[in-house]
Amino acid sequence: MQEFFMDYGLWLLVALLVIIALVFLLSGKRKAEQPVEPAAPPAPVAAPIAAPPPTPTPFVDPIIAAPVAAAPVVVEPVAPVVPTEPVVPVTSVDPIVEPEPIPVSPAVAAVTDEPDDLLRLKGVGPKLKALLVELGVTRYAQVAAWGDADIAAIDAKLGNFKGRPVRDQWVDQAKYLAAGDIAGFEAKYGKL
Repeated sequence: MQEFFMDYGLWLLVALLVIIALVFLLSGKRKAEQPVEPAAPPAPVAAPIAAPPPTPTPFVDPIIAAPVAAAPVVVEPVAPVVPTEPVVPVTSVDPIVEPEPIPVSPAVAAVTDEPDDLLRLKGVGPKLKALLVELGVTRYAQVAAWGDADIAAIDAKLGNFKGRPVRDQWVDQAKYLAAGDIAGFEAKYGKL
């Protein structure tokens, strides 16, 4: 029940306010539409005391003031401000610091050949591939050599993709692809 009010509480409050406003507006119209009945004269009092009739207030003509002319506004020209020192345009406020690639495992050194296509790993898309490349992961052999500590270190840096290395079994997939066993990979994980 509490979740219901958390999810729909604002809408319920708005609906309640709209209903109250409608009732208020409609009740005001009904009162305006009803004819006003003249009040019954009060019952005479046994001995009325004669009060003097109220004196009307005399009508006084309003006093109209003479129009006042606005004083003309004088705008004096302002001399442009010339800087005394030359202005040097700022090209960059802070230099952008590129993160260093993280060595994933000391057992696997970075290979200088072309990087492997990490998109072949099931569960790795273009954004995740770019994130892995930023972290220094470019080869299947690197992923295949990951231990539990390496997986935990990489997983902590994956942000929204946290948990994917274990859930999608990247280490096992990478072992097949690093060994070139495409048939074994396809038998277990499906067609590439």
